[in-house]
Amino acid sequence: MESIGIGDIQKNTALLSNLTESLEIVDKRRKCTVAIVHPVKKINITSKLAGKYKKKISAKPLTTKQLNKAKEQVMLATMEEKYGLTD
Repeated sequence: MESIGIGDIQKNTALLSNLTESLEIVDKRRKCTVAIVHPVKKINITSKLAGKYKKKISAKPLTTKQLNKAKEQVMLATMEEKYGLTD
């Protein structure tokens, strides 16, 4: 287990996101342990979902133009539903 001060965490917060072993946070003024942080197991959910939604994902990604057009269509449909607007 590695020990580190509170000030060190404030200077470099990436220490917490890249943990590989337990970390003891110590208050150097009072000389006491404030907390013990354990790393979280990271699970890559995209590989699990890829099989389930593989058929729904198009082989070729949408272009910006196509994406903007789809957003506009959805927004118009939502506005019509909410406010009763028609063209």
